[in-house]
Amino acid sequence: MQLINYTDRSIRHSITVEQLGYFMENRAVLLANLGSPDDTDVSSVRRYLNQFLMDPYVIQLPWPIRRLIVSLFVLPSRPKASAEAYKSVWLENGSPLIVFSEQLKKALQQQIAMPVEIAMRYGQPDIESQIIKLASQLGIDEILFIPLYPHFAESTVTTSIEQAKDIIQKHQLNIKLTVVKPFYEDNDYINALVASAKPYLDEPYDHIIFSYHGLPEQHITKLDSSGEHCLKRPDCCQVDHPAHSTCYRHQIFRTTECFIEKADIKEEDYSIAFQSRLGKAKWLEPNTEDKLKELAAAGAKNVLVICPAFVTDCLETLEEIAIRGQEVFEEAGGNKLTLIPCLNTHDTWVKTLANWCQNA
Repeated sequence: MQLINYTDRSIRHSITVEQLGYFMENRAVLLANLGSPDDTDVSSVRRYLNQFLMDPYVIQLPWPIRRLIVSLFVLPSRPKASAEAYKSVWLENGSPLIVFSEQLKKALQQQIAMPVEIAMRYGQPDIESQIIKLASQLGIDEILFIPLYPHFAESTVTTSIEQAKDIIQKHQLNIKLTVVKPFYEDNDYINALVASAKPYLDEPYDHIIFSYHGLPEQHITKLDSSGEHCLKRPDCCQVDHPAHSTCYRHQIFRTTECFIEKADIKEEDYSIAFQSRLGKAKWLEPNTEDKLKELAAAGAKNVLVICPAFVTDCLETLEEIAIRGQEVFEEAGGNKLTLIPCLNTHDTWVKTLANWCQNA
């Protein structure tokens, strides 16, 4: 690559053409995802779970109660089981979520002339170090912060944004934070989702499950300021209401609606379900494993599962669905469960992100 000399009054730098492009931009991009343990040993998983579950946006209880639950009922046993699950999907160069996120960063970087980094809300690389890294680069006075969650939830979107704001304030950084909102019905996102699933939809199948990450019902109802809409009527997600701007359930229904319309899937050929429950609170229903058993009992032999709440494959898709889901389906009388991969670095998805970065 040709080098160009950049000179000011006191210093001369040799920089690449790509780096010159960075200096011509005053914006950097930070992609944010949930996170992963550093390794598959029990201590690493325990450390990660402690950080994750002690977030007040995740377990929405007062600190003493949250500390009691995590210390007495989660950390003594769950890290060992989770470590085994991570081992079953761990890649040669690390956690699938981190590896695929790094690949996405590199793919996006090739599309845009501004610095791109990734950060995890829990674990490494953390949001703090990445914001400081970007803010220290020459000419950068704005960070385009993209939480990689299509649907709004306080336990994903809000906690990431608040963490970023706190870091900027803590370090007194003179930098603007611009946030991309949840994109659950964005046309380009839906197009990318359908394009990534098309090779699987073109093959014969009996049924497709849209499996979304679960959420305690209380996380949804507490955000309904009217107190009279969310989960108070069977069609609450279909009737227009201001609460929909922060309603995870409405937004996942809307994503599914947009997808099936564009992919021309018949109503009887798909279902919506929720995975990844934790604790004894009442969570959104139906549960994905229950839906798999129900489909097998009804004679389905070949099912597809797509997980639109995740843009990057991770433990919840590769282990919970592709491995445990397959076992559940087989034990109930089914035959083949096919996990449709997440968007990961699909060309249409990378181009969509690039378009957002250039036009936000």
